[in-house]
Amino acid sequence: MAMDANNKIQIGLIGAGNIGNVHLNELKKLPEAAVIAIADAFLPLAESRAKEHGIPHVYANYKQLLQDANVDAVIIAVPNEMHAAIAIQALNAGKHVLLEKPMAINAASAKEIVQAHKKSNKTLMMAHQMRWEPIHMQLKEQIDKGALGHIYNVKTGWLRRKGIPGWGTWFTQMSKSGGGPLIDIGVHMLDLSLHFMGNPKPVSVFGTTYAEFGPKRRGIGTWGTPDWNGSYDVEDLATALIKMDNGSTLSLDVSWAAHTDMLDNQPYIYVMGTEGGASLRGGKGKLHTELFDRTADVELQPGKEGDENSRVRLSRHFLECIRDGKEPLTSGLSGLTNSMVLEAIYESSRSGEVVKLDWN
Repeated sequence: MAMDANNKIQIGLIGAGNIGNVHLNELKKLPEAAVIAIADAFLPLAESRAKEHGIPHVYANYKQLLQDANVDAVIIAVPNEMHAAIAIQALNAGKHVLLEKPMAINAASAKEIVQAHKKSNKTLMMAHQMRWEPIHMQLKEQIDKGALGHIYNVKTGWLRRKGIPGWGTWFTQMSKSGGGPLIDIGVHMLDLSLHFMGNPKPVSVFGTTYAEFGPKRRGIGTWGTPDWNGSYDVEDLATALIKMDNGSTLSLDVSWAAHTDMLDNQPYIYVMGTEGGASLRGGKGKLHTELFDRTADVELQPGKEGDENSRVRLSRHFLECIRDGKEPLTSGLSGLTNSMVLEAIYESSRSGEVVKLDWN
C-alpha cells in the first residue's frame, strides 16, 4: 500500500453528492485515514467539497482518480447504474473498495463485481451502516450466543407514507436505479434480516411490486430535487416472501408512498426463534421469551449519547479489514445475495410465479 508517512490509509472519494459528503464528515473522525482525492462528473461540486474538507487532489472523472498511485482505497458513492463499472475498474486498478448500496442495478452486474474481487486480492465491502447501529449489534450478540435458538421466521419492512425521492431523476428511472423503494430502503432491511438469521442462502422468492403513486406524481417526499420533465417507471410499494435453504422464511414490505401509518412509517424487524424473539421498531428494541409459563420481555439498550455513530463504525471496520486482510462483515457475497433476492422479487412480480434463485 502507498500509505503516507504517518501510516494512514489514503482514500479517494468517487461521487461528491449527499452520501459522499456523509462519508467525508465521518472519516474526519478517524485519524487512521486520510482522504487525499475526490472525483465527480460535476467538477465544481468536487472542487467545493475539496475546499471544504481540505482534500489536495481533485479529478474531473473517476478514471483519473483510479490512476493516482497514492490512493489505497476508494469509496464509491455515485448513482446505482455506475456502481458495477466503477467497482470493477477500481478492483482491477488494485484499490480496496467501499461500495454504497445497492451493489448493482441487477444480479449479473453484482456477479461481475464479485468475480473482479476474487481476482484482486483487495478488500471489497458494502456500506450497510444499519448493521453497526448499537441496538442491532446488541441483538446480533444475543443471537450469536444462542439466546434466540434457531431463527425460523422474520418479518421486516419500512413503509413510508409520502417519501418518493427526486421524482423524475435517476432515482425513479429503472434503467438508472434498478428499482424504487425495494432497492433503495428494502435492501437495508433485507441485509439486516439475513444478518440476524445467520446468513442462510435464499432459495426461492414470491413477490409483487406496485406503482400507484409515482405515475400520478403523488407521494412526493423531501429528499432530492424533482425533475418534472423526467420520468417515473419504478415501483412505490413492494411485498415479498423469501424462503431459505434451511427452511426459514423472511417477509419484506417496503414503500416510498402508501396510505398507511403502519408502525409510524419507521423501519421494523420482528425476529422469531425457537428459544426467543426480538422486535425492533424505529431504533428501539425488545427481546422476548417465555419463563415460568409466562411471557417475558427485556428492553435492548439504544446507544448512549456521545457514542460513535454507525457510519464511523462502518468506516473503521473497512480500514481494519484493509490493514488485517480480513473479510468484511458486509462482504461482496452479502451484496450479491441482496441483489439476487431483489432481482427475483421484480422477476416474480412480472411473471406472477415463484422464482428460484440460481446459485451456480
